Amino acid sequence: MLVVVTGGTGYLGRELVARGCVGVSRSRGLDVRDEAAMRRALAGAGAVIHTAYVQDGPQAWSTNVDGSRAVARAARGLRLIHLSTDVVFAGREGEPYVEDDALDPVTEYGRSKAAAETEVARDHPEALIVRTSLLYGGAEPSKHELAALDPAQTFYTDEIRTPVQVGELADRLLELVASGLTGPLHLSGADALSRHEFAELIARRPCRGAPAPAGRPKDCTLASTRVGPLRGVREVLA
Repeated sequence: MLVVVTGGTGYLGRELVARGCVGVSRSRGLDVRDEAAMRRALAGAGAVIHTAYVQDGPQAWSTNVDGSRAVARAARGLRLIHLSTDVVFAGREGEPYVEDDALDPVTEYGRSKAAAETEVARDHPEALIVRTSLLYGGAEPSKHELAALDPAQTFYTDEIRTPVQVGELADRLLELVASGLTGPLHLSGADALSRHEFAELIARRPCRGAPAPAGRPKDCTLASTRVGPLRGVREVLA
């Protein structure tokens, strides 16, 4: 089956392309907000993994929301896996989030990804919406790894995440292409730890830590109840 990956030059997208997927991206002339262009890009494909996003800035909302809607519509009749994030949750429940928990983002990026999930679920009801967490461990350092290596950086001690080794995530996503699973699914690492702890594991030295400022998501631990979690960061980096 031909699998097309949006955001094919991104951190996760490159891992999927390395495994035989066909990558499309804005840097290669395709805007995911252009539904007609997406239809042409998907000609002959059996599945699409939508990883393209913008973290912040003037293009973030339209890329994340309008782009996801366009991809969902263009992918009707195909297998669609849509990548989302743990920060669609506020992290104030005091326990891990399961797939059916209500979305309550507190950041603009989180709100855009929550809105994107809504668009995808409406326009492609058979889509699998995969929520994941901080990515690391690729052929090149992720932005989280680069930050950990900067001694001037300070990391939040009370913002809890479940980091994922990017190659293992790519492998699992390709397995899920052949599955019949639909709807939201949590796919994260087995270890829940603070951004500060994560940075120290990456850097292998003490890092500066501080509480997160107001308006940041707190404990966004994802419970992978529909499939098992991937390896925890402590095991991966051991």
